[in-house]
Amino acid sequence: MKATGIVRRIDDLGRVVIPKEIRRVMRIREGDPLEIYTDRDGSVIFKKYSLLGGVAEFAAQMCDTLNRTTGRTVVITDRDSTVAVAGAPRRELADQAISPELERLMEGRQIYQHKAGEAHIPLCAAPGRFSLDTAAPILSEGDVLGCVVFAAPEGAPEGGEVEYKLAQSAAAFLGRHMEG
Repeated sequence: MKATGIVRRIDDLGRVVIPKEIRRVMRIREGDPLEIYTDRDGSVIFKKYSLLGGVAEFAAQMCDTLNRTTGRTVVITDRDSTVAVAGAPRRELADQAISPELERLMEGRQIYQHKAGEAHIPLCAAPGRFSLDTAAPILSEGDVLGCVVFAAPEGAPEGGEVEYKLAQSAAAFLGRHMEG
């Protein structure tokens, strides 16, 4: 654990304000769920909670199936990082922070498909060789939970209608699964 030097008091309702600088760095937005942990030494730890993180094994199976069907690299993300990967070296893409561009695409709630001649949108925040080919946001009860992505290294052939429909279907399925 790293000390920040910031001290906050608890108000009469038990609330604590998380400073803006920490929310910005940790990418915590208004309405984001936080999981609360306690430690034997008296520490209270807040951790961002990912609904999709709870179904990581299921998401991995879905990625694997889509990869075997299409031969393409498939990634499922939550709102902050990759949750499951198939068709690429796991070490390269697993548990990586997503790019701000992908985050904005998800917030737009529209399916994206790269077109020839357009600039490539990176999958991860850290520089890497994978960019978005097709991306469909996972929506559940009006909230964006993550994204189903067909990713490709630069120079790979463009995805088509099959990838578009599969990403759309997988995202809709995951969204409905999270509602139940």
